[in-house]
Amino acid sequence: MSLKVGVLMGGASEERDVSISSGQAIIKACNEIGYMVSEFLFKNNYKKFAGMLQEQDLIFNALHGGMGENGEVQKWMDKINVKYTGSGATSSSLCMNKAESKSIAKASGIATPKWQLIKKKQDIVKIKPPLIVKPNDQGSTVGLSVVNNKSEMADAIKKAFQFGENIIIEEFINGREITIPIIDSSPYPIVEISPLKPLYDYECKYTPGMSKYHCPAKLEDMVVKRIESNTMVLFDKLGCSIYARADYILDRHGIPYFLEMNTLPGMTSTSLVPKSANAKGLNFNELISTIIKLSL
Repeated sequence: MSLKVGVLMGGASEERDVSISSGQAIIKACNEIGYMVSEFLFKNNYKKFAGMLQEQDLIFNALHGGMGENGEVQKWMDKINVKYTGSGATSSSLCMNKAESKSIAKASGIATPKWQLIKKKQDIVKIKPPLIVKPNDQGSTVGLSVVNNKSEMADAIKKAFQFGENIIIEEFINGREITIPIIDSSPYPIVEISPLKPLYDYECKYTPGMSKYHCPAKLEDMVVKRIESNTMVLFDKLGCSIYARADYILDRHGIPYFLEMNTLPGMTSTSLVPKSANAKGLNFNELISTIIKLSL
């Protein structure tokens, strides 16, 4: 009898559209592999699916951002005894909290840009521009601004607060955008992203042709080894499981600065994990099949 896989997608986060694109790509792959696939698309109330989710052998969590990535849905699925892909509730919550995950990176001796957590608009920013202002618990550069001088600060803080209760101020490091997936505790080929705009923002991430990708990235062996080793340490320290993707900025001295760990990276046609898997010789269907087998 073929495996019953449910694909959970949608949600109410700012990344809803991306989640639906990921979900549709995963459903197509599961159908081609020969699994029995059920689609679970929702906006707010995922609990209505409880009985149907329990009938599946596995739930492929294709949610991005919000309650799908911050551990809330994972905690609920644990409670009702549903098996799912990706990291558990505690790790998901930790990775979604940029300040917390950066603290763990720093404590592990891994470089990360200096940062400050802001809890209200009146807090005094101690980091000097240029800097990045972003919500502490959003993905896909939602609510992110680059601040080059103090006059731009108030607007950037106001914008970030629209998307989260706490915001993070981070020193701006001029460098190369680097990302690396890790699947089954093994690092995959590194992807370098060259956006057509100065900042790799939401538009550059999800509009085909707005960014160029180089995989494997052209990097010195020592730099590759350092990024791989840092990522494996973080995957372990942050309690991740099955798969994740770590983002870095590589400065001109070849130092990789850790930005964040994504526990539910995108699975769309423009997504980075499939590009990396492809460079390793795994097509999209094989990647989805690998994640499903590891999760079981």
